[in-house]
Amino acid sequence: MYIGQVTKDILKWPRPHSPPVVKLEMRAEYGMPSTHAMAATSISFTLCISAVNQNEYQFVLGLMAAFVFSTLVCLSRLYTGMHTILDVIGGTLISAALIALTCPAWDIIDHLMLTSPFCPILSIVVPLFLCYNYPNLEDYSPTRADTTTILGAGAGATIGFWLNNLYAASNYPNESLQLSFPSIGEMMMVVLAKFLVGIFVLLVVRYFIKGMALHILCSKYQVSVNDLEAKRRLEIEVPYKFITYSSVGFSATVIVPLLHELLGLI
Repeated sequence: MYIGQVTKDILKWPRPHSPPVVKLEMRAEYGMPSTHAMAATSISFTLCISAVNQNEYQFVLGLMAAFVFSTLVCLSRLYTGMHTILDVIGGTLISAALIALTCPAWDIIDHLMLTSPFCPILSIVVPLFLCYNYPNLEDYSPTRADTTTILGAGAGATIGFWLNNLYAASNYPNESLQLSFPSIGEMMMVVLAKFLVGIFVLLVVRYFIKGMALHILCSKYQVSVNDLEAKRRLEIEVPYKFITYSSVGFSATVIVPLLHELLGLI
């Protein structure tokens, strides 16, 4: 996502003009490449490829599912008038190139992210460095804020995975598990309960952390919390977005599963 967002602001290719295009969504940022196309392609095909050695399933069916999902997302960006065909193709090709280049190192990266003692530090320092050195634009664009949100959530989730592997993995039983599957109705009730609990926790965390971070930063720089232009300044936007969404990412991977366990939803 960082590569896609930065590429947008470097190339500065405009989105399709309206008219003649009828836009169903409005975004004050550039169009090339489509980061929705990048995300859909990278997430679906990465999941398909990485799951080959973890689960038994028909790889061809997995590829077909990934292709259908990414195609639908790409078509939706064309339908809403947000991107040209070239934007979508560019995003897809960038993701394909990144997957091909990084695929051989996935296991190594995964192992380091879960076991290295430097993982928490790097998970915070590297994204913050990238966000603070985001390309400057003459006019404000939400791309830096969106990028900080994504990198912050990823940083928090990565730290959460690291902690889970460090402390929770040792509690797993070594003997083979005898799995018992509940009825469809019972399973749906549990899934719904877990979803509602998780969403509630994340919304509460976001609300309080965002408010606290904004008040502290605005107080430090002596600006009003309601001043939109002030909140767009680098020294305020990047830390408050990063702190807020890294907390959300951490809560999603650590706090919410613990709460599910306490409530007997696991």
